[in-house]
Amino acid sequence: MIVVMKIGTPEAEVTRIDQEFSNWGLVPEKIVGKHKVVIGLVGDTVELDPLQIQEVSPWIEQVLRVEQPFKRASREYRQGEPSEVAVPTPNGTIYFGEQHPLVVVAGPCSVENEEMIVETARRVKAAGAHFLRGGAFKPRTSPYAFQGHGESALGLLAAAREATGLGIITELMDAADLDMLAEVADVIQIGARNMQNFSLLKKVGAQDKPILLKRGMAATFEDWLMAAEYILAAGNSNVILCERGIRTFDRQYARNTLDLAAIPVLRSLTHLPIMIDPSHGTGRAEYVPSMAMASIAAGTDSLMIEVHPDPKKALSDGPQSLTPDRFDQLMRDLAIVGKPLGRWQSAVAVV
Repeated sequence: MIVVMKIGTPEAEVTRIDQEFSNWGLVPEKIVGKHKVVIGLVGDTVELDPLQIQEVSPWIEQVLRVEQPFKRASREYRQGEPSEVAVPTPNGTIYFGEQHPLVVVAGPCSVENEEMIVETARRVKAAGAHFLRGGAFKPRTSPYAFQGHGESALGLLAAAREATGLGIITELMDAADLDMLAEVADVIQIGARNMQNFSLLKKVGAQDKPILLKRGMAATFEDWLMAAEYILAAGNSNVILCERGIRTFDRQYARNTLDLAAIPVLRSLTHLPIMIDPSHGTGRAEYVPSMAMASIAAGTDSLMIEVHPDPKKALSDGPQSLTPDRFDQLMRDLAIVGKPLGRWQSAVAVV
């Protein structure tokens, strides 16, 4: 349920009401909006009468039920206001959200060696990227495919951050690796194959590093948002949703089907920031630029683009990776689309 407080409600009254609801066995969560304070009530509220809640204080303006099964992730939980995810990086704090400039994440599928990852980081930063992506641990369909260098690759990502100041996004596959990965990662990625690994979602929800939650390959929107709910319910409110393509009937011409309808659908359902990954979404480097531009036009908050210095020699996902030169051109093209929409900022915002 949502308790909407009147404008000007004293802080002491909000605190008193929070305590009252806690005494009822509920978990009150205060959400401070632009004009009003909203208290989200989490727990067994099925039998509660909104009129009973209204009587708790004359400062309560309205009591509403959240109809969606994903309570904390729902747009109505924040009274329609979008949330933002702030990520401190050596280059400054970067904000993901619909009221902020577009955030660009770029880099190779896998960390292969120090020279490769540091040079790629330098190139994508020079082109205007805000974060470096790179896999230390790689979930692969085949057990014989390259699985990533693991812990040693985390050290290489740290070296790339030291050299460039870029934030780091890398994937977590096993809860046992969480502590060492969190020492390097500024954003922890949960991949498509682990989207419904609920024990892993609870673990990352119990710590405060921001989480990038990729959509499962056959996940409905409700599946995806309920997965986000696991993280939010565990206490971590910093969740970014990433559409990376879903499986459909035709895989001859594209690796996946990039669902750009996810952007307006998610805007109506959730307050969480949205990222689009056209590299995995198409699987073909030649399709990435057009889908990236379409993503900005549709209103995405962020893009994830795979970039490799020599895609033909990449140890994973070479066919969908752009060269650094092609990424330079793409960033110039994205600016043409992003600037008129007010979503483009060439320099990293420093706070």
